[in-house]
Order: sequence, then C-alpha cells, then structure tokens
Amino acid sequence: MAVFAPPVQQCLRFTIRKFSTSSNSQTLSGFTSASAQSRLATATQQQPSSLLSDRKPPRPPSSPVIKPQVLRSNKPYELYKHNAPFKMHLGGELPSFEIAYESWGKMNERKDNVILLTTGMSGSSHAKSHYGNRQDGWWEKFIGPRLPLDTEKFHIICTNSLGGCYGSTGPSSINPATGDRYATDFPMVTVWDIVRAQFRLLDSLGVERAHAVVGSSMGGMTSLAAAALYPDRVGRIVSISAAARSHPYSIALRHVQRQVLMSDINWKDGKYYDGEPPQKGLSLARQIGTITYRSGPEWEIRFGRKRVDPKFKQGLSTDFMIESYLDHQGKKWKYDANSFLYLSRAMDMFDMSDRPDFDPNDETKHVLRESVPNFRDKEDKNVTDYMHTHHLTKGMSTIGCPVLVIGVKSDFLIPSWQQKEIATCLRAAGNNMVTHFEIDGVYGHDTFLLDFSNVGSAVKGHLEIDVSHSAPGEWFI
Repeated sequence: MAVFAPPVQQCLRFTIRKFSTSSNSQTLSGFTSASAQSRLATATQQQPSSLLSDRKPPRPPSSPVIKPQVLRSNKPYELYKHNAPFKMHLGGELPSFEIAYESWGKMNERKDNVILLTTGMSGSSHAKSHYGNRQDGWWEKFIGPRLPLDTEKFHIICTNSLGGCYGSTGPSSINPATGDRYATDFPMVTVWDIVRAQFRLLDSLGVERAHAVVGSSMGGMTSLAAAALYPDRVGRIVSISAAARSHPYSIALRHVQRQVLMSDINWKDGKYYDGEPPQKGLSLARQIGTITYRSGPEWEIRFGRKRVDPKFKQGLSTDFMIESYLDHQGKKWKYDANSFLYLSRAMDMFDMSDRPDFDPNDETKHVLRESVPNFRDKEDKNVTDYMHTHHLTKGMSTIGCPVLVIGVKSDFLIPSWQQKEIATCLRAAGNNMVTHFEIDGVYGHDTFLLDFSNVGSAVKGHLEIDVSHSAPGEWFI
C-alpha cells in the first residue's frame, strides 16, 4: 500500500543559444538555427491545404489490422495488455497492466523507424488528432508530414504513462485481486517503471530498437531513463525541460500541491471513487502548477494588472484577470487525483544516479554495465564540485547515443541550469554526441508546447541527421 503524508500558456521573439562542446563547456556561443528553421518553414508552406486547415483526416474505409497482444478498443486509442506479473522498482507487483497508446505514420518492414513519444506528468497519449479522435492533440503542430516528428519518415507512438488515468493502468483501475479500484493500494510508481512498461509495448509490436525516444518535462526524464536502462534499444533521445534528478525547489512545489489536494475532505485517503472526487483540492493543486508553467514576464505581457470588471470595487473575490485565468484552469482540469499524487511523487523520486542495475522482470537479469570506456572516474572540476553530479555522471554512463537537451531560460519549475547539468554529466561520462540548447523566451516551462519554430526545428534536425557523417561534438546543426 502506498503511504502519503497526512494533509496539513503574440509573445516576445525567441533566440537560441548553443552551449559549446569544447572542454570549456560553460562558455556560451551565439547560435542561429537558420538552416533548420528554413527547412521547417519551407516544409510548412509546402503542406497540402488539408493539413493547414481545421479539417481532420477522413475515416479509413475499414478498421486497422489488430496486432498480436494488442486489443482494439472502442475508445480513441489502442490498448496493450500485459498478462503477466510486473514487479515494481520500489516493491510491490501488478498482476497485469494495460498501456493506452496512439500512433501516427507507418512502421517500416525493419521496424526501425519508431519514435517513442513520452509525456509530461498529466499528459495523455493523444498528441495528434486522427480518425479515432479528431480533437487537437497536445503536440498537434509537431506531428505530421514534413513536420518535426515527420510521419512520412517515422512511426510515432505516444503512450499514457503507467499510473495515469487516460487508459493506462493506474490507481483508478480495477484491482483484479479485489474487484475494487486500486486507489492508494496501487504500488508506488517510478519513472523506471514507466519506461519498462513502455518497452513491454515495444516488445509486443516487434520493435527491437527505437529510432528515438522524445519527451518533455517528466517525459524528458523518461527519455533519459530509457537510454540508460536500454542503451542497445535506443538510437537517440530528446530531453526537453527535464532534469537528471529532481531538485528541492520542484520537490517543494509538488509537495505543496499534494498537501492541498489531500486536505480536501473528499479525498478520503484516496478512497473517493464511490462518491464525490476531491475536485476543490485538485483544482487548487492545478492552479499552483499553472503558475509554475509560465513566467513572470509572460504573465505581465498577457494580463498585467487588468481587472475582470473595472467598474466594481475591489474586494476579496476574484478581481484580476490573472486570478480569473487561474480559476478557469483549475475548474476545467479533469484528472484523477490519485494519479496526480502518484506521478508527481514519481517525478520527485527521479534520480539518474539511482538507476536500477537490471530489469526485475527480465529472466536473464542482464546487468547494465557500470561504466563505459570513456567514463572519467578521475577528478573533474566541472563535475565533482558537487558529489551528486559525480554520481549522476556514473548513472548516465550507459547513455552513448546522440542526445539533444533543450532548456528554457525563463523556466523556473525546472530551471535551465538543470538541463546544462544533464549535458555536462553526459559529456563527462564520455558521450561526445550531446547538444544542449537554451531558448531565451517568455513561455517558461510550457515552451515545449508553444514554441513550434525553435523547439520544432531543433527536434527535427536531431531526429533526421545522419550521425555517421557528423563530427563528434559538431554533428548537430
């Protein structure tokens, strides 16, 4: 049983900076992704009119072929059913689990063009509209023909994380042992568990090696974990606005969110499924999170000190536009409270230096190599100033694939220095195919959702470049 403590999105132009891959990795050099952005702009202009309008793709004349071990759901996503016990990283076991996923593009015969797209903490598998769900997805503009995740080249698979509530098994699911909802009897979930469940899905699809794993926020943590846990099965990764380990500031914020949620009288220690959900607590937790997803300058540009109705006298009720916006964000958010508690805690516990030595469900118990030939175990001033960065370097030593790390200067939920920490530790571990971008703009943590030009061009270039013809440290444009 999981135990919790008792309760007590027209902006400024962006610029990109590239961190030098020389020995002086802290030196910033000006960088303009002109060629990449030009290709992206040209591709957008060349798209068929149907892709540039609000029209959704037509329904196919017949249902798709059902793959082995994959159930076609009447919901707008596919379901992978894992019918074997699944041991969790921190203890406990699931007798079985399901993973909801959606896909775009065609898988080639070699099954080596797969991109695994991982989500943020509360993200669903619906990253892009399709015939089964015509609503825009959370990365709608990034996925499609000649777009950053190019469906003419790649087969993109996006999953709802284990522990979530958008089709995958989580606290709101039925426990087959009892016939009741798991609620807080659900075992604790880690990012490592999420990755392992995703690779069970890839196994069922016959995918031995993914072309790339791409993720933002918690999804960026997931992409790092995937490359570390399955170094031979990941071709390259993209990690956006993530950290190699959660730091005190973000842990503190999520702690307050959980305390606010659990203080709702309707939470009932997680046993609320037969009654009213803790919507008030969940709404307030969402409002706290929303504040951290953007930046002060962005709030100033968008709202300033505008009032809802200047004619009324100021009082204790909602008066400023920013207040009204937060109220709206909280009220419209529909999510399972327990899934929020579990996955926010999974982010807190994430630490690349605490990597499992083997997959507990792998019968061969293949132990990951503890180091790579280029790992610098000797003293390095840039890395060992703090002991935790030395451990992070060792924890990421199995990641030898090309890595794109993107940070945002205005992100104060997971600040840009934490993405630089990822790049620094990877390079110290001997990976010379690491590119680190810092975007200078006002969107904060939500930049990965909104800055199509800069984020999109960087991601597209990284996914499509021929690594074999690239000079180490200079292979990304």
